[in-house]
Amino acid sequence: MAVQIAGPTFLRVQCKTAWPKGGCLVFNCRSTDHGRGPQPYDGLADIFGVFFPPRQSVYLVPIYSVASFEGRLRLDPTLNNQRRRVRMAADFEVERWTPEALQKVAGGETLLAAPG
Repeated sequence: MAVQIAGPTFLRVQCKTAWPKGGCLVFNCRSTDHGRGPQPYDGLADIFGVFFPPRQSVYLVPIYSVASFEGRLRLDPTLNNQRRRVRMAADFEVERWTPEALQKVAGGETLLAAPG
């Protein structure tokens, strides 16, 4: 899906559905090309639009902020209170994204979470 952000700027969004697993929401970060096997979205999408049915929530996740095979966002804090290199789902909620931040993603800038 393509979303017009401002003027001539479009954001390429790949829609995904996530499922719960071990305190995280998990989604597939590859497409299935039956001729070539699983393919990453590098160069094909700017951001994942992730729907999580158990919470009826939507997250926007830049493709370069997760692994190229599986995306994981933590729903619950870690048991050892680790925060470094942990992607909390709350940081990617759709409501947190500003048009300016989305323009940065569309322009190829790497953002690890929604600003603010």
